Amino acid sequence: MSITTLGYALLTLLVRKPLSGYDLARAMKNPIGFFWQARHSQIYPELARLEELGLVTAETIAQRDRPDKKLYTITLDGQAVLAQWITEPAKPASERNELLLKTYSLWLADPEKAIKLFQDQKELHQQQLAQYEQILTEYPQATPLSPDSPDFGSYATLLRGLSYERGYITWCHWILTQLESYVDDKRSQNEPPHEHKYSD
Repeated sequence: MSITTLGYALLTLLVRKPLSGYDLARAMKNPIGFFWQARHSQIYPELARLEELGLVTAETIAQRDRPDKKLYTITLDGQAVLAQWITEPAKPASERNELLLKTYSLWLADPEKAIKLFQDQKELHQQQLAQYEQILTEYPQATPLSPDSPDFGSYATLLRGLSYERGYITWCHWILTQLESYVDDKRSQNEPPHEHKYSD
């Protein structure tokens, strides 16, 4: 039985509660979208495939003054397949970070323009951190979560997101400190902050 990672992502949502295709698409943006993304057009074909495999069932729900909707529920086979997949070795994450690629040759850049670049990046990550911190307030701090609770997985991924954003902000702050110090030193010496001679 071959299941895509998107299929497993949908099962991780359905194991919590039955959802319609529309609700699944929303959940794929938040919270799953924080660490795994998929296009809306991919979701319904994958749901149909999971249904064919007997991992989910679909019930048509009549709605007044609205089109009927399908409510998807994970089956016992679906739960078993998901539980087995969770402990299988994870594929290495592919890293394609344009900002890091630019940083690798930052010495060529106009430092004042680089300062603006990293100020913008720092602000973006501060906004994301604020969103995560708001979600964190929804969890009781005094009561430890049990590892057999769905909230445990949600909380664990949230902590990873918080750690990532805080680390990124710290890194941006360090680069900004170095760049700003460099520019200030050049100005104090009445030298242009950027005068790089390119080799032939």
